[in-house]
Amino acid sequence: MKNNFTALREFLIHLESIGELKRIKVEVDPVLETTEIAIRAMAENKPALLFENPKNAKYPLAMNILASEKRIEYALGFHPEELGEKLINFFDQIFPVKLSKLASNTFILKRFFSSIPKIKNGVAQQIVESPKLTELPIQKCWPEDGGRFITLGQVFTYDPITNKRNVGVYRIQVFDEATTGMHWQIQKGGGFHFYQAQKLNRPLELAVVLGTDPALLLASVAALPEGIDEVMFAGFLRSKRVEMTRAKSISINVPANAEFVLEGKVIPGESRLEGPFGDHFGHYSAAANFPVFHISTITHRKNPIYPGTIVGKPPMEDKYLGDATQQILGPLIRLMHPEIKSMWAYYEAGFHNLLVLSIEERYQKEAVKTALSVIGEGQLSLTKCVITVSHDVNPKDWNAVLGEIKNNFDPHYDFIMIPKVPLDTLDFTSYKMNLGSKMILDACKKSERNSIPSTINNSSSNEQLKQTIYQLDNRIMDMNIVNECLLIVKINSNIFDPGNQDSNDNAGREILRKLLQNNNLSSLKLIAVTSEDVDIHNRESYIWGIFTRFDCERDVLFKEQKLVGITPVYFGPMGIDATWKRGYPSPLMMDERIKKLVDEKWETYWK
Repeated sequence: MKNNFTALREFLIHLESIGELKRIKVEVDPVLETTEIAIRAMAENKPALLFENPKNAKYPLAMNILASEKRIEYALGFHPEELGEKLINFFDQIFPVKLSKLASNTFILKRFFSSIPKIKNGVAQQIVESPKLTELPIQKCWPEDGGRFITLGQVFTYDPITNKRNVGVYRIQVFDEATTGMHWQIQKGGGFHFYQAQKLNRPLELAVVLGTDPALLLASVAALPEGIDEVMFAGFLRSKRVEMTRAKSISINVPANAEFVLEGKVIPGESRLEGPFGDHFGHYSAAANFPVFHISTITHRKNPIYPGTIVGKPPMEDKYLGDATQQILGPLIRLMHPEIKSMWAYYEAGFHNLLVLSIEERYQKEAVKTALSVIGEGQLSLTKCVITVSHDVNPKDWNAVLGEIKNNFDPHYDFIMIPKVPLDTLDFTSYKMNLGSKMILDACKKSERNSIPSTINNSSSNEQLKQTIYQLDNRIMDMNIVNECLLIVKINSNIFDPGNQDSNDNAGREILRKLLQNNNLSSLKLIAVTSEDVDIHNRESYIWGIFTRFDCERDVLFKEQKLVGITPVYFGPMGIDATWKRGYPSPLMMDERIKKLVDEKWETYWK
């Protein structure tokens, strides 16, 4: 299977040849309309989209480029798990270094030799012009977004001291023809480079690159360890060296085959209000001050294609990007932690909110030691909730994970709360940007303890339980018990209607306490209360609705908790108030007028 595409258009041509690209010829508006089309198209497993006639724009717009598992495989030439396992097997075999082992691993060695980029002139500079961002089909993705955002810009920066390169994908709000925001979240390589530039009081040169080959795009979104060059990793992924060229107005190298390159600088000490923006936690991230990017020059190839994507309530295209990169890189965690057999970050929770580690414990509580170490490393340091399970449990299997919690988790021994620590910039639940709390649930089997069987084991007891729950409070709308472990209760708090006199900020907490204190529910391990917009019978929806909407320190309760000295001790079921609270940003919802417009035009898009 071909996988060494050197440019975006090469990949698009290939997709079209196999029926995986649809050209949409009717006029579409990059303001909201393309969002609704792309989301519906992905839900219906339709091909990637090339909007040939975006409204008020000069260039076509490509979307959903990698929004399916099969298009990820077409981009790489194989399933990403295959490469991940080949990588870890390679490292396992060559240390200590043996020439015979090296010689036998030609698949991996060829890729390592292909990782070194080469310099040449490129088509990315066929046209050189002054910046005119309004000519690009830049999207406004959600109704309450602060403006139009470049959503798939690969930001190339170089450390001003070491000259090490970083490539990351950050949202970029357009302010005018030549000025944008630069949304550097915490723990991002580009932000670290800007930190060094600020210390030197020196402008940071950078390039926003639009439209590269799929391997370089995947490398740009991958959570690589700090200091690992994404361009070299892209060459490794596609087994062909990435071609780079010198930028025209700044002194850095950029991809030679890109569609567009926006060259410019970020000035120390300058910031501007950026946002809000509908982000991949399914809510708007709040407006805040971020650095400003001044564009000096735009270069592009002849007849360029502008790439875009949408993030929002999962699943979106970032599901496929994120899952692919963790399938490739995930096994490498075993180089530092051989006790970890596998791990999985759940896209349903926005990746950073829920991580499951499968661990072979060689001594008591090694899993907790490992979890504490993992949440101190790189991008994993932004993880909010870590669940550990034994080595024979698949961390991707949510029902199996709940089964382990049901049988092995006792909060008295197995729950750790870590308050007041760095958290993902996009996490809004603590009401403090970049700060929050984390928790660890150790659900590994314990040799010194017996499993704890559930008493909820037949339909009649389930029905009795339902009646008990509904009688607790008339605001309870629905309930679902998942794998005899997790009780999810949907309530009507009217919180989404600020003008409603019956709305109650504390409804979730009040009902959760009633549930926790009910002795008929004492055999459950987890009880979560959600808001009315969550489908508690759909796994994607309820994982999203629970894990993006609670602060560990404030919203986790137990049937009983007390202090022994200064140490909190917990007993009984663990409760999570995952209701939407006043002060949280709004969940993402499309304008009804846009939905109606797309309904009316739907058949015309596919002609």
